[in-house]
Amino acid sequence: MPRTATQIAAAFFVVVFGMSPGAPPAPPKSARLYVFDCGTLHVSDPARFRLTRDQVAQTDLSVPCYLIAHPRGTLMWDVGAVPDADWTPTGAPVRTHLVLTSDKQERDVTVVKTLGAQLADVGYRPSDITYLALSHYHYDHTANANLFSNATWLVRKNERDGMFEAQAPGVTQPATYAALRTSKTRVLTGGEHDVFGDRTVVIKSAPGHTPGHQVLYLRLANTGSVLLSGDLYHYQEERALGRVPTFEFDEQQTRASRADIETFLTKTGAQLWIQHDLTGFARLRKAPDFYQ
Repeated sequence: MPRTATQIAAAFFVVVFGMSPGAPPAPPKSARLYVFDCGTLHVSDPARFRLTRDQVAQTDLSVPCYLIAHPRGTLMWDVGAVPDADWTPTGAPVRTHLVLTSDKQERDVTVVKTLGAQLADVGYRPSDITYLALSHYHYDHTANANLFSNATWLVRKNERDGMFEAQAPGVTQPATYAALRTSKTRVLTGGEHDVFGDRTVVIKSAPGHTPGHQVLYLRLANTGSVLLSGDLYHYQEERALGRVPTFEFDEQQTRASRADIETFLTKTGAQLWIQHDLTGFARLRKAPDFYQ
């Protein structure tokens, strides 16, 4: 018997996301942070970060993605380096080779599980997400942005403008976020944006790495305050030695943003989670577990 469109769609979700379509989980009573492993970026030489192999404990970088579930909605923060559609999970690590659209630089990223499947493990589909925010538009943060084109995109005007220039500056894969051009968009202004209106999830401006680079401050009931770094830093040693990568949009602006954020960390006592710090990332609890 021929299957209906609804049955076909249901089968799609079971195969691709490992779940049946249905309502997302009930909103939590307080903010939750889910940490997804979206791969390992292989770096043979950290010279572009103005570091040497001898100065870093680990040259490779983590590629995390995060979901914040809040009583008033959900926020997806950064969405990986390799689009889910561009590789086939095997249950074992899969090394993928990327050639960047922006400048034909080549990168290797090892992935194990798709972002869609990790979302499904905690009961969500991309269409369930209320807000999407990217720390910035470099390829290793935008890979699955098109999956979230139904969400409201939280972005600064200069960042959005750069993304849709004929030649977006920096290391980019514009096809991975092309669908955001027509997404519902909230253009952020000022130094902070309180996502849910209760100061538990706050996007803070930290430009320099890209024109509209931003970081995410979370105030969790049990864990305490956490700040997700975007690419304010990549390595712990970068922070300790005061090194700034060679590929910043504006190096002096990056230094100023770092000084502002360090002052904020001291004031709030927040933990700084350097998103690309592979050693630190390995210690974090991964979804379906969560921080609250």
